[in-house]
Amino acid sequence: MGGEDLLRLVLNSLEDDKAEDIVQVDLRGKSDIADFMVIASGRSSRQVAAISEKLIERLKADARVLARAEGKDAGDWVLIDAGDVIVHVFRPEVREFYQLEKMWLPAEDAAKRASTSPSYA
Repeated sequence: MGGEDLLRLVLNSLEDDKAEDIVQVDLRGKSDIADFMVIASGRSSRQVAAISEKLIERLKADARVLARAEGKDAGDWVLIDAGDVIVHVFRPEVREFYQLEKMWLPAEDAAKRASTSPSYA
């Protein structure tokens, strides 16, 4: 399964499980770690863990990808490495603190996103 197909599977899974504020970042030509990065939020630690677990199950069943995950036990920030797609699922407050979008999105996209996103501070 190619990077774009894997991205589609990830986005569909996140949407199905009611992840919020889903942002995708095209890393092709910017980084060798993956082709795409996806950042999303869950409303609570429990939802973050559930979203992440379902995504890992779908990656294994539908794409035959054995994704690695870090942070599932705490449920504040789960990092899922699916090879061509890296996924970050955050609790909103943790996402606001780290602001990964500012690091990876073009400046105008990050500024636009910041002006339309709710503040959790």
